Amino acid sequence: MARALREPGDPPLRPLPGAVAGLLVELAAPPRLAAHLRAVHDVAHQLVDWVRLRRPALPLDREAVLFGAATHDIGKVAWVAELSGPGAAHEEAGRRLLLERGVEPRLARFAGTHAAWDRPGVGLEDLLVSVADKVWKNKRVPDLEDRLLALLVAAGGGERWAEFLALDEELERIGAGADGRLAFQAAFPVRT
Repeated sequence: MARALREPGDPPLRPLPGAVAGLLVELAAPPRLAAHLRAVHDVAHQLVDWVRLRRPALPLDREAVLFGAATHDIGKVAWVAELSGPGAAHEEAGRRLLLERGVEPRLARFAGTHAAWDRPGVGLEDLLVSVADKVWKNKRVPDLEDRLLALLVAAGGGERWAEFLALDEELERIGAGADGRLAFQAAFPVRT
């Protein structure tokens, strides 16, 4: 676990917030989960920085996005099989786990919303966590990206085609590092 939390990776990955790293250690989380959360957290950093640069006046809860990306799959400590196979049981389990440990609902929600981006009322922060959870491995989801694009266009008043091109370019740039992130995650075992 310590290696998954501290090794730099290639490309280098930002460390998880200390409170999240501590929680993963306390829960005896699988090292692969820690590596995955680091990869998605790092991509979320890149996305938030890009949005801030592009739309500095856009209200954006940076802390929420980064915490959400760092904990979105935390329910997989209870549903370890979902680390290497399909399943959604970890989503509600993760939200409950975070709430039980005193995490604010506004932050715990990402454990449930990261895969529910197509529901009504999903906001910018939720979409950024969802996009980060896809593009870390260079997976593109057009409907998800269209939702994010619509919010960016509405907030900035720019031409949709110009915003599309800018978002596409940024996601391609981030996606180019997917092989390194995938290799980093795969280097750690699913079981502790």
